[in-house]
Amino acid sequence: MENGIPGPVSQVRGFFVLGTFGLGPGFPCRGRTPTHGRPARGKETQMTTRFLVAIALLAGGLGSARAEDLAPPPKPADDTPKAEATEEEKAEEVVVTATRLETPAKQVGSSITVITRKEIEQRKQATVLELLRTVPGVDVVQAGPAGGQSSVFLRGAKSEHTLVLIDGVEMNDPITPGRSFDWAHLAADNIERIEVLRGPQGTLYGSDAIGGVIHIITRKGQGPPRVTLGAEAGSRRTFRETLSVTGSTPVFHYAISTAHFETGGISAAERRDGNREKDGYRNSTCSARLGFSPTENFDVDLIVRCIRGKTENDNFGGPGGDDPNYTSDVEQHFVRAQGRLRLLDGAWEQKFGVSYSDHHRTTRNNPDAAHPLDLERSAYDGQIVRFDWQHNFRLHETNTLTVGLETEQESGKSRYHSDGMWGPYDSAFPRQSVRTNSVYVQDSIALGDRFFATAGFRLDDHEQFGSAFTYRVAPTYVIPETGTRIKGSVGTGFKAPTLYQLYDPVYGNPDLQPEKSRGCDFGVEQDLFGGLVTLDATCFRNRFKNLIDFVFVGWSGSYQNVSEAESKGVELGATVRPSNDLTLRATYTHTDTEDKATGLELLRRARHKASVEANYRLLKATNIHLSAAYIGPRKDLFFDNTTFTSSRVTLGSYVLVSLAVTHDVTKNVQVYGRIENLLDQHYQEVKGYGAPGIGFFTGLRATF
Repeated sequence: MENGIPGPVSQVRGFFVLGTFGLGPGFPCRGRTPTHGRPARGKETQMTTRFLVAIALLAGGLGSARAEDLAPPPKPADDTPKAEATEEEKAEEVVVTATRLETPAKQVGSSITVITRKEIEQRKQATVLELLRTVPGVDVVQAGPAGGQSSVFLRGAKSEHTLVLIDGVEMNDPITPGRSFDWAHLAADNIERIEVLRGPQGTLYGSDAIGGVIHIITRKGQGPPRVTLGAEAGSRRTFRETLSVTGSTPVFHYAISTAHFETGGISAAERRDGNREKDGYRNSTCSARLGFSPTENFDVDLIVRCIRGKTENDNFGGPGGDDPNYTSDVEQHFVRAQGRLRLLDGAWEQKFGVSYSDHHRTTRNNPDAAHPLDLERSAYDGQIVRFDWQHNFRLHETNTLTVGLETEQESGKSRYHSDGMWGPYDSAFPRQSVRTNSVYVQDSIALGDRFFATAGFRLDDHEQFGSAFTYRVAPTYVIPETGTRIKGSVGTGFKAPTLYQLYDPVYGNPDLQPEKSRGCDFGVEQDLFGGLVTLDATCFRNRFKNLIDFVFVGWSGSYQNVSEAESKGVELGATVRPSNDLTLRATYTHTDTEDKATGLELLRRARHKASVEANYRLLKATNIHLSAAYIGPRKDLFFDNTTFTSSRVTLGSYVLVSLAVTHDVTKNVQVYGRIENLLDQHYQEVKGYGAPGIGFFTGLRATF
C-alpha cells in the first residue's frame, strides 16, 4: 500500500505522485485550487499602492496617539504577550475537543496540543499549516510554494484520516477521492486557538477521525468595540492586509474579520530541474462570529467563514513541469448556527446546532506554446449538512453523562474534460449523496483532584455499508505532591468509504466496507522545580485495517478493501520557564510506520522529527520568537512523465528556522518583522516540487 496510489488515469494526468498524499485520484496537482491567472507583473504597482494606502491608515493611527502613549507601555491585559502562562493560568487552561465538554487540560487523558492565540500572535505566521509544523506527532507536507496542495499526517495515519473542524463545522471535502482537507488556503486570522487531538476519536466524532482531530476555534468578541488594521509586505512580492472588528455588550458579542494575501511565488516544479516560470497565489478570507445571550441560561451563535483561493500550477513536479497558464480556483463556505440551553440550575445542558460546508473547485489549462495540444477543464462540488444535539447531564459533582445525536448528509458531483495527443477524454461523476445517523454516549468521571476519566461508545448507521461501533477510554491520574500526571487512552475509529470510492461509474465499488483503526497511548507528565520545568513523554501504537486502495486490473480497476498498516512511536516534550519573560520548548517525535502487505514504511512520514522554540519578552514592549523544526528523511513515490513509471525515492532531511520580532510602539500600534527559512535551506516535501528559500517580511498593526 502506498497510501492510496491513484487508479483512474483519466483524472490523474501528470500527478500520480499526489496519490501518496492520501488525496487520491481526481484531486489535482499542487491542489489544482484554481485561479484566473497569477498576479501579473503589471499588477505590482497596484499591489504596492494598496499596501501603501494601508500603511497610511496605520500611520494615521500612530499620528493620532497621545504624547503620553509614545512611551512603550504594556498592551491591554488581554493582549499582553507573556512568555508563559502563570501557574494559576496553567491550572485553568481549558480544552473542549477531547471530551466535547469544557475540561481543564490536566484532567484530559488523551494526547492533545493547544496552540493559543498568544502563540499565534507571537509567531506572526500567515497560515494554520505553518503553525502546525512544531506540533509533536504531526507531519506537514506541501507540494510547492503558497497555494500548493497541502496535507497533514497525525501519528503516521493517512492525511484523510484526520478530521478537520472549524468551530464544530467539518472542513473535509466530500468530493475528493479520500474525503481529505487541503490546508493550503486556511489563513491564521481571527483564530483563538487550535486544538490537535491525537489518536482515534471515533466515539465523539465518527468517521474520518481515525488518526485524530484538529479543531480550529475562532475568536469571540469581548469588551468595547475595537477596530484593528494590519498590513504586511515581504519577499517574492508578497502582500497581506487584514481588518477586524470585535466587541461585546451584556447580551451580544461579535468578531468580524477579513484578510487578503497575495504573492508572486516561485516555480511550483523544482527550479533546479530547469523550471523557471513563477507560480503565484491569492487568497481572500472572511470570518464572522456573532452571539446573542437573551437570558442567563440560553445563548445562540452564528459562525461563518468564507475562503477564496487562486493558485497557479505546474503540470507536474520534476523536469519539464512548467506550465504558464495552468490555473485553479477554490471556494469554501463554512456556516454553523448553534444554541445552548441550561436547565435545572445547570444540571441539564443542551447544545444543538446545524452546520453546512460547501466546497467548489475548478481547474483550467489552455494550450500554450510549450503545450500546443494540451487542454484541460474540471469542476468539483461537494456539500455536507449536519444536525447535532448534545445533552450533558451533571448527575453528581463527580459525574457528567453526555448523550448525543447526529445526522449528516454529504453529497457531491464532478466533471472532467481533457484533450491532447491521445485525443479527447470526458469523465462525469453524477451527483450522489449518502446519509449517516449517529448516537454516542460518554461518561466523564472526576474523583477529587486526583483521578479523572472518560469512557464512551458510539454507533453510526451508514445507509450504504450499514453500522459501525466505536469506543474510547481515557483515564488520567494526578499526584499533586510530586507534580506528576499519568495519562493514557485506548480507542477505535472508522472511516466510511467516500462518495467517489462507492459510486464512481467506472471505478467505484458499492460493496466497500469502512476502514478501521485501533489505537492506544500512555504518557507521563512531570513538573519540576515548582513548575519551572515540565517534562512529558508519550508512547503510542495504532493499527489500521480494511484500508481502501485502488487495485489495478490492466489499465482499469476499482477500489477494494485490501490493505493494513501500523504506526508506533514516542513523543517527548520539555518546557522550561526560567522567568516570566522567557519560555523554552523542545519536542521530539519518533514514528515507525509499516505497510503490512509489503513491509515498507509509509510515504511522507518522517521517522525523526524535532522542534525547538524560544520566546522572550524584552522590556514589556518587545517580543522575540525563534523556532526551529527538524524533519528527517522520508520516502516518497516519484512518477516519471517521460517513462510513465514510478519508483520509491528518499527525500533528504532539512531544518526550518523562523524568527519573529514584535514591538509595541504605543498601546495601539505594533510593528513586526519575520524571517522564514532563516538558514535558506533547499528542500522538497514532495519529490519534484520546490519550496521557498529565505524570506523577509515586515508589517504594522493598529487598533482603534
